[in-house]
Amino acid sequence: MEMYILKSAACLALFFAFYKLFLENTSIHTFKRFYLFGSLLASFLIPLITFTTYVETSVFIASYTEGTPQLIFSEAEETINYWPYVLWTVYGLGVLFFSLKFFRNLFGLIQQIQKNQKYRNSSFINVLLLETVIPHTFFNYIFLNKTQFENQEIPAEVMLHEEAHALQRHSLDVIFIEILQILFWFNPFVYFLKRSVKLNHEFLADRAVLNAGAETSAYQKILLAFSSNAVTPSLAHSLNYSSIKKRFTVMKKHTSKRAIWLRSLLLLPLLSLLIYGFSTKEIVKKEIQSEIVQQKATKAEIAEYNKLAKKYNAVDIEKRIIKKDDLERLEIIYKKMTDEQKANAEPFPECIPPPPSAPKVKKGEKSDIPPPPAPKAPSAENGNLYTPAQAPPPPNPDPVEYIKELGKRGATFYIGPHKYSTDEAIELVRKSKEATIDVSKYPDVHLGGC
Repeated sequence: MEMYILKSAACLALFFAFYKLFLENTSIHTFKRFYLFGSLLASFLIPLITFTTYVETSVFIASYTEGTPQLIFSEAEETINYWPYVLWTVYGLGVLFFSLKFFRNLFGLIQQIQKNQKYRNSSFINVLLLETVIPHTFFNYIFLNKTQFENQEIPAEVMLHEEAHALQRHSLDVIFIEILQILFWFNPFVYFLKRSVKLNHEFLADRAVLNAGAETSAYQKILLAFSSNAVTPSLAHSLNYSSIKKRFTVMKKHTSKRAIWLRSLLLLPLLSLLIYGFSTKEIVKKEIQSEIVQQKATKAEIAEYNKLAKKYNAVDIEKRIIKKDDLERLEIIYKKMTDEQKANAEPFPECIPPPPSAPKVKKGEKSDIPPPPAPKAPSAENGNLYTPAQAPPPPNPDPVEYIKELGKRGATFYIGPHKYSTDEAIELVRKSKEATIDVSKYPDVHLGGC
């Protein structure tokens, strides 16, 4: 909440500075009226704009071992922060004070309308007051001194000025900014903007009088005669002496269309800067889980596999010899098959490997040669149907190439209790940046970090 208030105040300050530098002394009063209220709304909305950026991150699963240091948390003594209560209390008192002030002024105007004589003039209602007052307007009510009005001592230019306030509904602007001042009473730029809004209303009313045919010099003398520093209701519009000098200066100015376009175009970089600088940036992390997508054998491959498997399964297992090319093709298709396809297909044709040949030992001598390791099951990965598993090759800095060499020598790959083929192991190691290869139990190779 504090950050939103600061951003909103900064936006309003920059909008107001732009108005004072480039717009206030121009004659584009209607544009200025919409700019002032547009800048108010933009200042409150820009900090609410959120730009979301999505960042892809991989899933990380933390594991704990006995050597992992444990964090011990102890309950800290709870302390109460009273500052939020103090600040909200101060804010509430400020809202209450300015609300009472607003309703007191509004009630005072309503009482004046109800208690005093009224005279309807077309679409306006003249409220005739006994006390000496500066003519002022609230919606379509124009408050005038009764004696001056009955003696026709109020110039027509003054009446036109007040009627312009009523016709252009300037009181709506004042009510709106008064409500904003109640809610944001702590923001000083709201007060500055309120004064600029009221001054621009005077510019608009002055232009309406001059457009009706009044002479500029004569109208300026009338303003001096009827203006003073007398206090009038803050919700009403009156002739104010403090703004006379600036009004006289602006009356003589005429802003060209080219200047209007140039000043309007300057708003675009200002608005872009404020949206970029004071909007909220949010980064959302998207978790990506890498997984192995199992292939599915085609109908043609299933038919090819069934034909070969049926051919070799028809031969007695003790006499069965599978050609190397056929065995490779059978294994390639079998690995691509899903569990459902395997269940509906011919069983994979197995072969009995020949017994290992014993080394020759002379009669009466004892052999020091250890028996060879048990042969692997027939596999095209071994390079030879009946070649037993060999000793592991020396380590290779490229883990993918090392897996390929191990597979050629008859290794079986495991991740935990799960068994993987050479192709699957290659794919897993290729996707992992921290893969480990354990050949201590060769020909069983255990992979980690995958």
